[in-house]
Amino acid sequence: MDTPSTAVGPGIGAFVAFFVLAVALWLLMRNMNSRMRRMAYKEQQRVAEIEAREAERDGRKEAKPPEPAELPPQETDDSADPAP
Repeated sequence: MDTPSTAVGPGIGAFVAFFVLAVALWLLMRNMNSRMRRMAYKEQQRVAEIEAREAERDGRKEAKPPEPAELPPQETDDSADPAP
């Protein structure tokens, strides 16, 4: 004899609802990824345009930040850091 809790299952309706939610999530993630890629590409273009304008203004042909190895070492002043 089946008890009432085992006689009733989620059924085809629950499967269809879950499948629709899964497809909707997949479409949303796909759309978000394409927008993020597009946004990153536009940001790279914007930075390149700004660097080109700065290079043109400064009279240099190419403006790029110095490499970390090329930066002079910074001196630290321990007396300026107040200890609690």
